[in-house]
Amino acid sequence: MRNLQAVRQAVLVAVCAAALAGCDNTTSPGVNPEIANVADNFQYQVTDIRNYSHVDNYTWQNTGTTANVNQSTTVTGGTATLVILDADGVQVYSKSLAENGTFVTTAGAAGSWTIRVTYASASATVNFRVQKTT
Repeated sequence: MRNLQAVRQAVLVAVCAAALAGCDNTTSPGVNPEIANVADNFQYQVTDIRNYSHVDNYTWQNTGTTANVNQSTTVTGGTATLVILDADGVQVYSKSLAENGTFVTTAGAAGSWTIRVTYASASATVNFRVQKTT
């Protein structure tokens, strides 16, 4: 009886260890990014994504006709792209998030802009900000 109980415990420990071995500490965008979205200021950050593919769209109010975009991202695999559409749905910005720096959108219609983040098998830490140009 003791041997049977010991075998059951050993099997249980092995199953639990195998289940935990498949876990990691990655964050999936769309599940847990840190976002601040107020009129004329949008900020996005997500840490340690791995081999992730997804498209996320956000609506952002821009009372101006252009915006400054500050990108500070590390991409170690795949691609991560930022696209911005103005209130008329016209693309005013498109750039790989692997390109760091401060950029300016082309002029567009004020109002509800779309911020689209596209991941294709991406491994990255992503940080960008979009602000109305003053």
